[in-house]
Amino acid sequence: MSVEGWNTVLVLGGIRSGKSEFAESLVADAPTVRYVATSAAADPDDTEWATRLAAHRERRPGSWTTEETADDPRRLADVLASAGPNETLLVDDLGGWVTVLLDPAHQPADDVATITELADAVRASEARIVLVSPEVGLSLVPTTPLGRAFADALGAANRAVADACDAVALVVAGQPAWLKPSAPVPPVGVPTRAAPVDGVDGTAPAAVATAPADGPLPEVLTPTVPPAPRTPAGTTWTTPTVALPVVATGLVIQPGMELPMPDEYAGPQAVQRLGTLDLPGAGLGVLERVVEFAAATQGTPTPTPWTDVRVLLLHGDHAGGVAAGAPVGESTRLARQARAGRGALARLAAENGAGLQVVDAPPSAPIEHGPALDADTVESALRYGWRLAEEAAGAGVRLLVLGACGAGAEAAAAAVLVATAGAEAPTVLGRVHTADGEIDDAAWMVRCATVRDALHRTRRSPRDAKDILAELGGGDVAVACGVLLGATARRVPVLLDGPVGLAAGMVARDLAGQARHWCLLVDHGGHPAVRLAADVLGLTPLLDLRLDLGEGANALAALPLLRSVLALAGSLPAHPQHGGPDDDEATGSPAAAAASTPAADPETAAPVAAGDEAGQPDVTPEFAEPTPAGPGPTTTAPADAGPEPDPSGRRAG
Repeated sequence: MSVEGWNTVLVLGGIRSGKSEFAESLVADAPTVRYVATSAAADPDDTEWATRLAAHRERRPGSWTTEETADDPRRLADVLASAGPNETLLVDDLGGWVTVLLDPAHQPADDVATITELADAVRASEARIVLVSPEVGLSLVPTTPLGRAFADALGAANRAVADACDAVALVVAGQPAWLKPSAPVPPVGVPTRAAPVDGVDGTAPAAVATAPADGPLPEVLTPTVPPAPRTPAGTTWTTPTVALPVVATGLVIQPGMELPMPDEYAGPQAVQRLGTLDLPGAGLGVLERVVEFAAATQGTPTPTPWTDVRVLLLHGDHAGGVAAGAPVGESTRLARQARAGRGALARLAAENGAGLQVVDAPPSAPIEHGPALDADTVESALRYGWRLAEEAAGAGVRLLVLGACGAGAEAAAAAVLVATAGAEAPTVLGRVHTADGEIDDAAWMVRCATVRDALHRTRRSPRDAKDILAELGGGDVAVACGVLLGATARRVPVLLDGPVGLAAGMVARDLAGQARHWCLLVDHGGHPAVRLAADVLGLTPLLDLRLDLGEGANALAALPLLRSVLALAGSLPAHPQHGGPDDDEATGSPAAAAASTPAADPETAAPVAAGDEAGQPDVTPEFAEPTPAGPGPTTTAPADAGPEPDPSGRRAG
């Protein structure tokens, strides 16, 4: 199935509702599918039914295999229970299964027990399963005993299987409505049919540039903090450094890639260790997840703060209605400003000691009229993003921050979410603001109409990862997707920030499911697209600050807090109850000093520290405190306070 996390789905629908086609679309991206046919063989005299079965067979790809369970309805539960975690099964349908179950040839049979066995098998199966079933609850009560028995048995089967499945969809007139859970769920849906709206940009598709997959990478800037607040206007903060390009890997990026996962043991061990530290109060709260994430991605239960950080700012404009309301040239100005070391992003990068790399992504054509990119450009953009991450890892970068600043990027990312998460455009498109900060509802409606028209145009297109990037995502989302895959391959964690990064995460998940486990979301920024994608990917935002400083800048604003949490987790000693030093040892109190004072030297009558032949005290503390980042206040002891206690519990001689 195209979405990780929803392993079992029940698709309900009436006769000719399109339920089978929708179910097939849910497993279209699986490399192999086992099609489980439940209906009995067609009567030789029933040519119409034989034609229906033949149409079903013709729709199945050649890579699918077919297995029939009509001879023994109890075998369906065995097939589901024995399927492995790497298998994908499509059961079509439960109506035929119930028909065989009620056949006199299989009587007497305990229908209730057989249905319970099926539901238990669905619940316990490790495979990805999509089941199709007719919805009989909306029809009239049958007038015959056999018809009533069929409706009762199928209704009971639908209820039991729906309770066992992760998600349930009802297809009406070809349109899926998700019944479980109530919020939109991950599987790819069928877009709503809609007619074009007048007033949408009707310009011809712009020429699409090819990403320089094998050319030089953009330079990496090192923003620096101004030397003083009175720095004259126009002074730049940057000392550009060039990132050496790496040789192209020649890797083929395709679904089912086997990339590394974070350490599954280090994260829980780090959280368990936090419970032993000498932390006052309730501890780190929700920020414990930062420690767990850092521990898992660093492979150690004692993670260290991220020091070598690089920000990737993707600049790629989208033509057409998705850019409605965007000031002309604004994204180019922001990219130029970042390259010059000015603006919010560069200043925050300087404060965090992070490198800044501005990346030009291929421009995207209007998605309401045709594909945003051609297939070759998508491949090139994916490899280019992979190389960016690979070069960063080779340069010693330990954390990537992903951001974007293209015109229309938010709406294009929303279109990706509509296609991959079954959402509706108005629910994931954020409000459009003018340069004066006012809300532009007209531009928002144009963006909604554009996304709707793009989904209508691509309603019969494949929904695999690269097709979504070509039809809807565009250059910046494709490059970002390559960055996430390359970072995963090199075990480099990524801070996501904004719709483009989350949309790339949705697509990268279908190419390598491991990618989302290397991503961390600091703040959702109040953006509905980010909220939805985060929920689908299982990325719970750490904070709820609703920062809106631009993609990349939001994550950098919160990065010092994350570093502080990791510094505490790595440097604090254990609580005395868990074997750590007690208060006397830690503070060098008089009681501890008296207890640890060695016997006086008989010749000098002066206390000498054990092992110190020169009569000087051993002042090495039992654990080292972290060095302050800058000069701090100094404390002057009173003149009559006596010698200062040694941190080790001894007094100076």
